[in-house]
Amino acid sequence: MTATTDLSTLGALRPLLAEIGDAKRVRTAAAPGSLAERAFARAWARLLEGEDAETVALSETAAAVARARLAGIDAAVLAAAGMTEDEAQAVLRRAFDEVAGAIDVDLAGRLRAALPELRPAGPPPSLAVALNAQPRAGATSPGKPRVIVEPPESHGDHCFTVAVYGCLLAPALGADPVPPFLVGMAHHLHNVVLPDAGFAGEVLLGGALDRVLGTLEERELALLPAELAARLRQVLALRADAVAPESQAFHAADVLDRVLQVHHHARAAAFTAAQALDDLELVHAGPVQSFHLDVLAAAGL
Repeated sequence: MTATTDLSTLGALRPLLAEIGDAKRVRTAAAPGSLAERAFARAWARLLEGEDAETVALSETAAAVARARLAGIDAAVLAAAGMTEDEAQAVLRRAFDEVAGAIDVDLAGRLRAALPELRPAGPPPSLAVALNAQPRAGATSPGKPRVIVEPPESHGDHCFTVAVYGCLLAPALGADPVPPFLVGMAHHLHNVVLPDAGFAGEVLLGGALDRVLGTLEERELALLPAELAARLRQVLALRADAVAPESQAFHAADVLDRVLQVHHHARAAAFTAAQALDDLELVHAGPVQSFHLDVLAAAGL
């Protein structure tokens, strides 16, 4: 590790990272796909339209932080509800501020300022559509049966979440937040074509693994605008090790997302009705709370 490496802040960031990851599982009536998949598609469309990568990285990460609490309520929804642009931005900033305490102070300021820079984009490129449709294999191990966990996340879910995590983790590792964001967005380009069989499948590809992955990745890069493809080839080289700060930020983001995803499934499987009723106050305070409690008592619930 480099002299700038400081992993001590990861524990404080973990609750926020978990909330951001929940965008993989939140949907709205406005469009198909999870909120993370929709952000993934939009971010790719913005990059292909030639928008500055730093603007895309910071504004999409800022929106992901605000989304941790607002879910599908965004500037467009607030505008449709009659709010002015200033009023809508005030709501987004309140949501951002509520959860941003663990983010590096300088980065938090840059992200907060970038909230208004999130803008609609054109149709998503075919690679984003394919990765949003391509399920992840989950945890697999050579020689052992696959454990199927439903519903599976998509590669779009994973890639966008890793991109956001990489941006947020960058200051702790002395990294520029933009390269880890870009690596996160692009590190599964080979899965546009290659269905995911997990680590077990990669082992069975044997000596052909690197050639297969490299061929399919280059196929997708060759279809991109030359300047964007060159930038992505440059940052994708960061995957090779965990020495440079930007490499560390990407790899930290990738492993945290994979393990937090497993924790989500374990938590969901262990969820009880008592947690909903007691810890989350499902029957919340209000003028009809006592009647609701009487109904549940009479029904034996």
